[in-house]
Amino acid sequence: MPVADDADTVERAAVDQQIREAILGGEFAPHQRLIEADLSDRFAATRAAVRTALLTLASEGLVERLPNRGARVRAISVEEAIEIVEVRVGLESLCARKAAERVDADAIEWLRDLRDRIGAAVSSGDLVEYSRLNQEMDRRLRELSGHSTATQLLERLRAQSARHQFRLAFAPGRAARSAPEHIAIIDAVIAGDADAAEAATRTHLAGIVEVLRTLD
Repeated sequence: MPVADDADTVERAAVDQQIREAILGGEFAPHQRLIEADLSDRFAATRAAVRTALLTLASEGLVERLPNRGARVRAISVEEAIEIVEVRVGLESLCARKAAERVDADAIEWLRDLRDRIGAAVSSGDLVEYSRLNQEMDRRLRELSGHSTATQLLERLRAQSARHQFRLAFAPGRAARSAPEHIAIIDAVIAGDADAAEAATRTHLAGIVEVLRTLD
């Protein structure tokens, strides 16, 4: 019985992640109905695993449950996206500060390489790669911070606003402005300058709010 329970847990976790990635990747549109039978076929999972996954994603704010109508992808308005970024300011600046305080030689080497890759992606106009590297940087700084509570909250908030973040990455001229901001954060962490890391993070997120306000 314990073996079966473990298998069920693994299956549910896998389905959670598959549906989450499909939503964040734009495979399911905002307000699109999520039919349990269709998802079960698509991801080769049991209906029970799909149902549990939808409940998990509803708790994360990616899915909304409709009375007597099942579930659908939750749409995040620009106004809500702005509020999410405003909340992220405190959490991300905290993580940047902690990362600067805890950075070690291995992390410095990794961050230097990341800085070079960000510069190369912007220079070549590879905005898809640039967006991916930004997410990689954010994830690594959260790990370096060692602040588990801030990390959990940020992962949930970023998932909810992922579509707007992706849209921002492709806004005309946005990469040319945001890349130096990201590099300033990286340089401050490498230098172990907690104050500068926090300030650079706040400046970057303020810029995101500014651009979000221009979206329809």
